[in-house]
Amino acid sequence: MNQAVISCLHANLAALEAVLADIDSQGIQTITCLGDLVGYGPQPNEVVELVRERGIASCQGCWDEDIIDGLNACECSYPSQLAERRGHRAHHWTAATLTESNKAFLAELPMTLRRGASLFVHGSPNSQHEYLLPDMNAFAALERVETAGAETLFCGHTHQPYVRELSGGSIRVRVQQGNENQPVRDEELTLPMRRIVNAGSVGEPRHGSTKATYVIHNDTTGEVSIREVAYDVAKTCRAIVDAGLPEVFAWRLSHGFEYAERADDASHVCER
Repeated sequence: MNQAVISCLHANLAALEAVLADIDSQGIQTITCLGDLVGYGPQPNEVVELVRERGIASCQGCWDEDIIDGLNACECSYPSQLAERRGHRAHHWTAATLTESNKAFLAELPMTLRRGASLFVHGSPNSQHEYLLPDMNAFAALERVETAGAETLFCGHTHQPYVRELSGGSIRVRVQQGNENQPVRDEELTLPMRRIVNAGSVGEPRHGSTKATYVIHNDTTGEVSIREVAYDVAKTCRAIVDAGLPEVFAWRLSHGFEYAERADDASHVCER
């Protein structure tokens, strides 16, 4: 049976509506969301309410956590002070705009969801804020999946969709038994095939295209496909500007990639 996995909605109602319409057109009834319902975008209440209305099971994303627990919950790394100030501005606007009912909904979202041999998280099984990048060390990537007790780990957070198969690995251990006079025994453990699937982002794609992304997973065959969906980007960009959010959010949304100035302090790292 096919199921859809969406992530990083970021208060972009037009993108979410387009993706849900695409999912519905294929007759898919099971949808899982990997969090970040809010942040950056101009329609946080509308997006949360649509997720609630559709009964979409969702993890808690890093933005969802920060809105509830405050900025001190953040473990992010901003590339510049300008980017950090924009993040603060968006945080305070979102926190002031969300209704108490929708805040309560975000507060109750679980860190992880599990369905069969699949685990669904926002960043990683360890934290909503950890990035599982497609080129991270293979052993570290495998450790994230294996220690979580999953065969397939679905994540988001990076806004860049990918499917990574981790197979053909092995660990060799040299064991010294007793004392130095006893023989050394070599043991080799063959690691099972595991997968990391990143759903990309519905509300703020950063993979070089303005199209929203999500993935379809067949839990019988194991097949995974990444889908791109066009939506009215200009409509969301106008809403960002009209809401008084940083205009650069609209600019980067219209180009499909991350952008952050580094001019004032290129070495700055957020350390909250």
